[in-house]
Amino acid sequence: MTLPPADPLPDPPALSDAARWRTFLWLWGSQALSVLGGGLSAFAMNIYLTQSRFPLEAQKPELAAALALTGLGWGAAAILGAPLAGALADRWNRRRMMITCDLLGALLLVLGVLLVTLGTPPVWLLTLFTAGLGLVGTFHGSAFDTSYSSLVTRDRLPRANGLMQTLWSLSGLLSPALAALLIGLPALARQGEVPLLAGALAGLPDGVPLALGIDAASFLLAALVVSRLHWPQPPRRDGGSARPSLAQDMRFGWSFIGRRPALLHLLLTFAGVNLLTSGVGVLHPLLVRFTLGVPADGTGAALATVWTALSAGGLLGGLLVSATGGLKRRRVLGVLLPMIAAGTAHALSGVAGSLPLTAACVLAFGVMTPIMNAHSQSIWQAQVAPELQGRVFSVRRLIAQFTAPLSTALAGLLAARVGAGSILLWSGALMAVLATAQLLNPHLRRVEDPLPEAPPLTA
Repeated sequence: MTLPPADPLPDPPALSDAARWRTFLWLWGSQALSVLGGGLSAFAMNIYLTQSRFPLEAQKPELAAALALTGLGWGAAAILGAPLAGALADRWNRRRMMITCDLLGALLLVLGVLLVTLGTPPVWLLTLFTAGLGLVGTFHGSAFDTSYSSLVTRDRLPRANGLMQTLWSLSGLLSPALAALLIGLPALARQGEVPLLAGALAGLPDGVPLALGIDAASFLLAALVVSRLHWPQPPRRDGGSARPSLAQDMRFGWSFIGRRPALLHLLLTFAGVNLLTSGVGVLHPLLVRFTLGVPADGTGAALATVWTALSAGGLLGGLLVSATGGLKRRRVLGVLLPMIAAGTAHALSGVAGSLPLTAACVLAFGVMTPIMNAHSQSIWQAQVAPELQGRVFSVRRLIAQFTAPLSTALAGLLAARVGAGSILLWSGALMAVLATAQLLNPHLRRVEDPLPEAPPLTA
């Protein structure tokens, strides 16, 4: 991946707090469109594999392998590319980095449209496609996450982070329905139900290329919006002839976090939570089908109810933080108390015994998740200088998220032996106990104390 030369840009005019917040809202809006487009394309790819590539009952093993490989390609590229992306976000101009990633994402999606319309691409090529999207996404995310903290004043960080949390929940609510509508449009066009678009759509087997194309357009629109915005780029303090090498920058995040026990304890707490809860994608279908006893022909609707409740809860929680602004002091309580409530709800979802009660517990879990994430993000943004955030946040992301694939694997292995409901019960209980214990952790009680300056890096 190449970017334009990293020569310094002229400093933008000084912005008032109100102007900074307006700039953030424009930036957030462009990201919202891109996240929604990403949800459309991800859902469409699953539909493509399920309905077009491997539609037969006898093709279940091939379908399972294709879904796993494409998902793993995206996740592995995103996680493994994070240290490099974070280092470059601190070396390059973040605004230009975001624009370049948006344009590369649009190009990849145009190639994806060609892949699914001009032939039958092999699974390895689709895996490379999703890995490319994951890599572009992690570079874009590193530039974006470190940019808006330079725009937003410290007291508004929880509100801004709450808005960021609503993006993913909103995408989870809207993307499946919109993707299903788009995928069905060509069939409706052939039946004469959409005469204005009949000529353009009737030749497509389904609307998967249409969903990918809309995602590409969302990237282009995001690039256009960002190109019209300006925000301060924090100067590096270690420039000049002694500027660290790229390899040193990639190691810097590890040393920064390792030397600050309070932040390390907070990070390991989230890694533990991800280990205990990230397997719900495996557990919820099994819970619905076998523990709640939903008939096979009703499993899809029941599972949609549970996952819609999760997304709706996330949206409510994000809006709550955005509206109230979250805690201004002792933000660690805004992490740990919702974490205890989320663990309790997670545990109860395993023993609720009926679909409505299970959905209510999952909704409660969803409400708590953005609240604790927004307060955690605010702590990190306040404790890590803006010019260091790319390097530090990339390592933070890697450590916190590496337990998620392990959680999914463990959920699959254990569910066949002890049942999905039991795993949800005990993992939720352990999450609540872990969060309660952290209330007594002296390191976490000091997590918002001023930190010493980061040690300088030398070449």
